[in-house]
Amino acid sequence: MKFNKTRNKIFGGVFIFIIVLAFFTFPTKYYLEVPGSAESTSQYVKVDGKHDKKKGDFLLTTVGIMQGTPFTLLRSLGDDFETIYPREELMGNETDQQYMQVQQYYMRSATNNAVQAAYSAADKPFTKKYLGVYVMDILSNSAFKGKLKVGDTISSINGYKFKNSNQFIKYVRKQDKHSTVKINFTRDGKKKTASGKLVKLASTKRFGLGITLTDNTEAKGMPPTKIDAGDIGGPSAGLMFTLQVYSQITNKNLKKDRIIAGTGTISPDGTVGPIGGIEKKVYAASSEGATVFFAPDDPVTKEIKKYDPNYVNNYHLAKRAAKKINTKMKIVPVKSLNEAIKYLEKN
Repeated sequence: MKFNKTRNKIFGGVFIFIIVLAFFTFPTKYYLEVPGSAESTSQYVKVDGKHDKKKGDFLLTTVGIMQGTPFTLLRSLGDDFETIYPREELMGNETDQQYMQVQQYYMRSATNNAVQAAYSAADKPFTKKYLGVYVMDILSNSAFKGKLKVGDTISSINGYKFKNSNQFIKYVRKQDKHSTVKINFTRDGKKKTASGKLVKLASTKRFGLGITLTDNTEAKGMPPTKIDAGDIGGPSAGLMFTLQVYSQITNKNLKKDRIIAGTGTISPDGTVGPIGGIEKKVYAASSEGATVFFAPDDPVTKEIKKYDPNYVNNYHLAKRAAKKINTKMKIVPVKSLNEAIKYLEKN
């Protein structure tokens, strides 16, 4: 009898230990988006083979993505700077590896846009080679499921060669919904072809290939610029990389000993676009001592309000976040690269 009591206590202790361990370490199907890092862009950019040595810093900002455990999910409740997402909402049907691969493709596109925007603003010569569109995702109902892979680059459709993704999309829209299309694409340096019918897209009710895409370009300037972002992915560092490149190729001291942070996508024409998780990026930038933070001042159109009545643009979200953490960092709204440059030159 005494032995049974001792054994039961041991089993009970082991059971409790397993429950506690699972509470702190068991991975769930939910992910947390948290404040990431704020890192100097100069370490990733070389112009004419040299890093920027001027005092001060341009900081790109990131968010952190971590798989939630019961403990971290419970702890995040009520935290304004941690957001819980179901895995499907964050990554769709992609594996973790595919998700990271897609983010790398977005970064590659962003750095090429940064070179184009910076050299254009500086009136410096550059060349742009359009390679096609990256395949970023393939819908489950797509006729090209199993034929295309994430990372393939489509160079033509029905023999039609396009100069940007918008031309590609417009061409597909003009096709009869019952038609079969033939695409040429490149995978791992090898040219391939595939054919398939168009499918109805749930998001727009139009017919298309059933893929998510982004431009695949290669931009080179004089003096030569190289941007190597390492493991950092996504398109949101576009603006800050552009400012870094611009300041180096013009030899302008825009930093003036300051720590300047920000976020936003960049288009080749210098337009700054909105990104996700800006509140976490404000938090990260403030923690690194930034005194200026550039936030996309994206227009809130009637169409956006139609689909999302509660939409708030990046600038106002950034202002809210700055107020919550009581930072002295100035939040500066920008719609374009030129606005950011003029602010730094005048202030």
